[in-house]
Amino acid sequence: MPSKRKVWDSVDEAVKDVKSGDTLLVGGFGLAGLPDTLLQALIKRGEVTDLTGVSNNAGTPGHGLGLLLDAGKMGKVVASYPGGNKTFESKYLKGEISLELVPQGTLAERIRAHAAGIPAFYTPTGANTAIESGSIPQRYQPGGASKGVLIPGIKKEAREINGRRYVLEPAIPGDVAFVRAWKVDEVGNCVFRYAAHNFSAVMAKNARLTIVEAENIVPAGAISPNAIHLPGIYVDRIVRATAPKEIEYVTLAKTGNEAPLDTAKAAKQDQRHKIARRAAREIKDGFYVNLGWMQSENGIWAWAVSNEKELDADLINAGKETVTLLPGASVFDSSESFAMIRGGHVDVSILGALQVSQAGDIANFMIPGKMLKGIGGAMDLVSNPDKTKVIVLTEHTAKDGSPKILAECSLPLTGARTVSQIITELCAFDVDRANGGLTLVDLQDGVTLEEVRAKTGCDFKVRE
Repeated sequence: MPSKRKVWDSVDEAVKDVKSGDTLLVGGFGLAGLPDTLLQALIKRGEVTDLTGVSNNAGTPGHGLGLLLDAGKMGKVVASYPGGNKTFESKYLKGEISLELVPQGTLAERIRAHAAGIPAFYTPTGANTAIESGSIPQRYQPGGASKGVLIPGIKKEAREINGRRYVLEPAIPGDVAFVRAWKVDEVGNCVFRYAAHNFSAVMAKNARLTIVEAENIVPAGAISPNAIHLPGIYVDRIVRATAPKEIEYVTLAKTGNEAPLDTAKAAKQDQRHKIARRAAREIKDGFYVNLGWMQSENGIWAWAVSNEKELDADLINAGKETVTLLPGASVFDSSESFAMIRGGHVDVSILGALQVSQAGDIANFMIPGKMLKGIGGAMDLVSNPDKTKVIVLTEHTAKDGSPKILAECSLPLTGARTVSQIITELCAFDVDRANGGLTLVDLQDGVTLEEVRAKTGCDFKVRE
């Protein structure tokens, strides 16, 4: 029976065993669940440098890995969506910091695997992409991409299993884990709240030293055993959370009283609504849909845009926007979320794209040497196209007027032969993934076949 009280009165003392060169696992998604109390204490320790920070994203100024980045504490980041932090993006593109870019679901599973004693595993996510070939540099030479690559990407072993291609992903060991929990008892049993669960539990299980900052500390026995998300066996130290919770993007339901948009913004909104209305025709009653109104891959089923009275820092979607839960909703951690996706339990996955090919290849996460947002969950979302229909919603052309629908993608692929349908403001295409070809199935109102042909970068058939 657990009896050791793990609560530390001083957060500064609690982080004293973090040392230079450690791999630090940092829970959180966006600003939800970030252990900023612990990170603020760590940056006071001037002697600690050259950390490898492992987190879903690279934080923001003053939050998450952003605190360590601004303090010059990190030599490398392992993340799925680091480019949201412009400081990090700039440093990476200039060759000032290293990056291992990992698909979001793979990141969660690599962390979970090491905690479970599994050295590596095969996954379809990233097969036939830059993840498999290792063509995303870990670090550019000082001065950036034009100067060459200092540390090349990591090539992955691949093999065919039952007719599908898989890549071998190694587990990620952690030296120290920082996580934030809503309620923790004095022996370390933890409860996470809503979307603040994300990566926290899998990270807490996977470090030689796990420190939890708790919003509420309660006596042992005060939490129902049925309510515990993380057993205390994984927790070494507990401190009281003092850093306030903040919201990154406040998004509210329309009330009808909003100021009118200017002409350009109104036209852009109408275009998006036109695409969305066409996409809605593909959704059937009872479908489970990712990136529609149903699933958000950071760990929510059944959400809607919140109103001002419902704003909650622990309730955000994958875009880090505020949401509310619908009747029948459920919440879960990132590992569970991506198991649903990779396993083909989701009926439809909807994504945007920089480019799409006539064979159903999709590119949507980076422009080498120029722009790095990150993979996020996109590679996982397209990893099982035989069971999950992948629909791309995109503008037909790029800002410079060049086609986004091409014979072949020139940018790094998110997935190969994964897209089954493309919907734009001009038309809808069905994709023959097996043979590599497009069929125009309908035109948007007021659009001609000649306009579609002129703005599409490949040949296509027309359904009779």
